[in-house]
Amino acid sequence: MRPLSQTLHKSEGKASMSQSLSDEIKQEVDRRRTFAIISHPDAGKTTLTEKLLLFGGAIRLAGSVKARKASRHATSDWMEIEKQRGISVTSSVMQFDYLNHRVNILDTPGHQDFSEDTYRTLTAADSAVMLIDVAKGVEAQTIKLFQVCRKRGIPIFTFINKLDREGKSPFELMEELEQVLGIRSVPMNWPIGMGRELCGVYDRMNSQVELFQGNDHSTIEVRKVDDYNDSIIREMAGDYLTDQLISDLELLDVAGDPFDYEKVQAGELTPIFFGSAVNNFGVQTFLENFLKLAPKPTSRNSTSGPIEPSNEKFSGYVFKIQANMNPAHRDRIAFLRICSGRFERGMAVKHVRNKKEIKLSQPQQFLAQDRDIVETAYPGDIIGLFDPGIFRIGDSLSQGSEVEFDELPTFSPEIFSKVTVKNALKHKQYQKGLDQLTEEGTIQVFYSTGNFDETILGVVGHLQFEVFEHRMKAEYGVDIQLHRMTFQFARWIVDDQIDPSKFRINSTMVKDKKGNYVALFENEYAMRTAIDKNPNSKFLETAP
Repeated sequence: MRPLSQTLHKSEGKASMSQSLSDEIKQEVDRRRTFAIISHPDAGKTTLTEKLLLFGGAIRLAGSVKARKASRHATSDWMEIEKQRGISVTSSVMQFDYLNHRVNILDTPGHQDFSEDTYRTLTAADSAVMLIDVAKGVEAQTIKLFQVCRKRGIPIFTFINKLDREGKSPFELMEELEQVLGIRSVPMNWPIGMGRELCGVYDRMNSQVELFQGNDHSTIEVRKVDDYNDSIIREMAGDYLTDQLISDLELLDVAGDPFDYEKVQAGELTPIFFGSAVNNFGVQTFLENFLKLAPKPTSRNSTSGPIEPSNEKFSGYVFKIQANMNPAHRDRIAFLRICSGRFERGMAVKHVRNKKEIKLSQPQQFLAQDRDIVETAYPGDIIGLFDPGIFRIGDSLSQGSEVEFDELPTFSPEIFSKVTVKNALKHKQYQKGLDQLTEEGTIQVFYSTGNFDETILGVVGHLQFEVFEHRMKAEYGVDIQLHRMTFQFARWIVDDQIDPSKFRINSTMVKDKKGNYVALFENEYAMRTAIDKNPNSKFLETAP
């Protein structure tokens, strides 16, 4: 029989190890910031991402988004079609360290046709940076993405970009945020001039000015001042711009919203930063303030209730799958958001959907397509898992109990096409490509329920069809033909007794890849008619 003292020592040792692991996880969670950048196309999102990476030392040279004909492309745009078009069409993940913080950036596609991939990516973020063009203000895609963030209740930080160009006045932009998006704002800094007259910004929180030096704006000088009446500003900016600055800030002090940390955390108040990403102006101030104000990883909802990051048992979920990140290797990567515990390379975890134990032996962290093998990771981190075909978007992985996180929504497509293969001998490659690109979320696939065995593809935006066609040819060697259909709406039908004959007028009944019934409609009238004829059925915009 083991002596009591030996047993006590052993249990004390276990408790001590558990405490040290708990402290380690808490410490690592406290220093993590995981956020997505959202914007309308061409607002400068990829440029801002690259400048943030520069400050983190992750890249030495930022790829100019404008110099698309050169061999140098933006770091976060790696797919061949992205380089040709000069746009981001997939969500990239990048990680770097800055001021003792571990920063995870989710660079989402700004193009409206790829909103579904963006929506899913936003579920993996703890906060969002909303980028707005000073000349264009709040644009259509920004509104859509903002609404997704608002539904999730995550903090939103606003960076008003391209200040070195002529644009709307700061007050006009603040009013637009409130009128169009319904969110109040608090400027953290304020421009001194704009466009050609821009000579700097005044930092309201730290009582300092950042000043452009020289005609090319290549040098930025930071000067501490007493307040916005300081004579240093008048010496640098001249009487006209200084008087304008004083007038604006006096008005803000009296009539503007005060900074309220709790409202920021609840997503009810957005801090505004003015700058110019392409000139690197205001970016460092924004980054340093953002790291202080942005939330650390928080709890995630699951079927077992909220899962706290400090929970010692590892858990996470797959929010994105990307095939052929390295076309030479024909690989497939599942992107996993870690929600709790400590991840260790080679650890065994439960694949909840498959009810199998799997070993995570090749975890990777990213700078766009460049990757490093990761030994350990913590809540808030995004890691890539080599996927032999076992993962789907929304899959949960856990250690210990079977933690299943809330399922990610499948959004209703708006454009549909029948797809056929030009060369019947390529059917095997076609099926592989169709399966992989469907699981990535590039397209949604439906199958006819009638006499004809038809495959129908659905997308949110037409460019997704172009990407599908391009990738099928480039990555799987398959030429396909798409035949556009007249349907505009898809609704998932929930009913124990579905009668397909009731969906004949300007509509058709299909099944999704999980076997759920989906009705496709040509117009709203056809959809309303079907709803009236089927009062006991539920018509859902997202998959059940």
